[in-house]
Amino acid sequence: MKTMKRKATPLRIAGLVLLGVTGLLADSWKLPQDLPVKDNGPRAYRFTVDYTTSDTKGQIIHWQRVVGDYTRALPGGDAIWKNVMVAESNGPDEIRGQAQKREFMEGFRYHNSPGAGDSMKPDFFKGFPATAVLERNLVWDAGMIEMFGQNYFEHLTLNEPYRAVSSEEMNLPGVGKFQNRNVELTWTGRSQRNGQDCAVIGYSAYFNPLEIANAGMTLKGRSHYWGEIWVSLTTKQIEYATLQEDVLGELNLAGQDSMQVISVFRSGVFEPVTKK
Repeated sequence: MKTMKRKATPLRIAGLVLLGVTGLLADSWKLPQDLPVKDNGPRAYRFTVDYTTSDTKGQIIHWQRVVGDYTRALPGGDAIWKNVMVAESNGPDEIRGQAQKREFMEGFRYHNSPGAGDSMKPDFFKGFPATAVLERNLVWDAGMIEMFGQNYFEHLTLNEPYRAVSSEEMNLPGVGKFQNRNVELTWTGRSQRNGQDCAVIGYSAYFNPLEIANAGMTLKGRSHYWGEIWVSLTTKQIEYATLQEDVLGELNLAGQDSMQVISVFRSGVFEPVTKK
């Protein structure tokens, strides 16, 4: 008796194709596990952050812009900063002043280990002037972006917030104190940057207490900060990132009896200047 071969019907073929496509789609919405950061030699970034200081009614008091070139994956796992410039102006007019180079940051080099806490050690910024708060922030923020973007793939599920940091108080050497009340990371989807398929990771932290005591000035208040990070799904390199921060606080200046309430809004972009 001959065995009858079952003919594949169009409906059956379509079902198999759909099953295969569904499987591929399901895999595409999972982040790769145990993926190391693949450094193919040094990689340079440009980090630009604008600071806008205003009163509680939105009247602009002061503008500042800090820009720096950051290179990671140097021999030994080091990172280095060059061409750090700061421009500023007073009053409501946008920044018009000539940018001034921060020579003390030219060639500032250290072992890069995001999340290890090295930059919180008292002697990390040895050689920095006491007033160099913006310049310290560049280093801290670059490390934060790399840590949030590269250290948590194994914990992230699509559209589900993950608490990465909770009630962490940090002593900021030469600046003051900051408490991260609750840092949440959320993998929101996929996109492309610089020809790379990327995971888009949002981060946010609200109602964070801060105290700054620096060069005769004290500021006590709170910070909200948030942003997005594009991370390559093949190399785990940061392909683009944004930073926003809103600080509201009570400012006291040396020699002045009155206190004033100010708002400082920061807006930053972290992007590669070489494509590797």
